[in-house]
Amino acid sequence: MRAVVFDWAGTVVDFGSRAPAMTFVETFSAQGVPVTEAEARAPMGLPKSDHIRTIGMMARVAEAWREIHGSAFDESAVDRLYEAFTPRQVMAVRANADVIAGVVSVVDALRRRGIRIGSTTGYPRIVMAAITDLVASQGFVPDAMVCADDLPVTRPTPLGMWRCLIELGVWPAWSAVKVDDTVPGLLEGRDAGAWTVGILASGNAAGLTRAEWDALDDRGRQEVRDRSSAALARARPDFTIDTVADLLPVIDEIGHRLWCGERPGG
Repeated sequence: MRAVVFDWAGTVVDFGSRAPAMTFVETFSAQGVPVTEAEARAPMGLPKSDHIRTIGMMARVAEAWREIHGSAFDESAVDRLYEAFTPRQVMAVRANADVIAGVVSVVDALRRRGIRIGSTTGYPRIVMAAITDLVASQGFVPDAMVCADDLPVTRPTPLGMWRCLIELGVWPAWSAVKVDDTVPGLLEGRDAGAWTVGILASGNAAGLTRAEWDALDDRGRQEVRDRSSAALARARPDFTIDTVADLLPVIDEIGHRLWCGERPGG
């Protein structure tokens, strides 16, 4: 095992992926077209302009947009929403930049094993620039970071993952792991040829705050796991865990499988 590549919101920071979800809700509402949190979360993991486009093309939202604005939801609407979205997103990510418990200790343990740490994100670089120092002050500093606008096309294609592995100097792809809480982010890793680990409790599919998760009993937590597993099923992750705090045993298992000649995506 040579590298672990982490997603950001819902994986290493922002338990529940609150910042992007609420910003999409606020941005559409400001244009007179309210969307539900579930609608806002459905495309999570895509680059943010693609995310806006996907929400706007949902049948209910597209109909509401036409009714309010008198025209179809088109690329000019995407551009207008993205322009309004970005400053809101910068403020939201700064307010939700707490590193999720266990991330720093796990990353430190991985580095002691000689494993490189990468990251990819659906955020553009202007948004990431607003939080990298905040997150670094808490102890998370990846060796490489690929943002949504660093390439012409990123998620759900494997290009961002490959770019990250190139920057890390790591190959073959099956010697790397992608850890993510969204379908596009997991597909990015799977289609690159890496192992994939889906996040069930701290991510977008669960949509819970840390306090809400901690307040659940065992049955409630299992219901969340089941719901998140169903949401991530299309990406067929090799493993699933509650949070990054649970990652090290999975890394051990992957190491064993590699030793036995197995490859990801089986």
